Amino acid sequence: MPDPNPAALDFLLSRRSRPAKTLGQPVPDRSQLEPILRAALRTPDHGKLEPWRLVVLERAALERLAGLVPACGDRLSRPPEDIAKQTAQYADADLAVAVIASPVESPKIPQMEQTLSAGAVCLQLLNAALAAGWGANWLSGWASHDADFARQGLDLAEGEWIAGLIHIGTETSAPPERPRPDLAAKVSWLGA
Repeated sequence: MPDPNPAALDFLLSRRSRPAKTLGQPVPDRSQLEPILRAALRTPDHGKLEPWRLVVLERAALERLAGLVPACGDRLSRPPEDIAKQTAQYADADLAVAVIASPVESPKIPQMEQTLSAGAVCLQLLNAALAAGWGANWLSGWASHDADFARQGLDLAEGEWIAGLIHIGTETSAPPERPRPDLAAKVSWLGA
């Protein structure tokens, strides 16, 4: 018989991301963040390739990244309001963890599975932060998808890319509820 964990299931059924702009101080210190990071790395990983890594972005690093956004936006011909919004994502943050997809050459494990594993690290990190009592939000944004920005800002190697930026902090307001998918509309059952 299964050994259910009702508290864990209740958490998953009620979890809500906290908008990054509502996260503030305090943020977890290194000793508080380490178990969250360990939980994130216990993600599904076909072939045990570990095709990802984490970069903890503290305040000074986030400010430096914010300073790189305007030049990136100009190069990509982004409108001023997009540049301002993307700059604020970094400038207004106190702590974020960049999940870096770092694909491994493998004759058995396709790149797609490695990409999905990196996404699973993002979700695992988000849920671990929430379970630890922090507010958290998974963001990306056009700057993070730009190879030059990622290379310059995070010193990514060729072939690496940012899978997500998980912002973590103290929630300053209750997170909004949103409509959830209709189970009947999204699930089909095949019996044979």
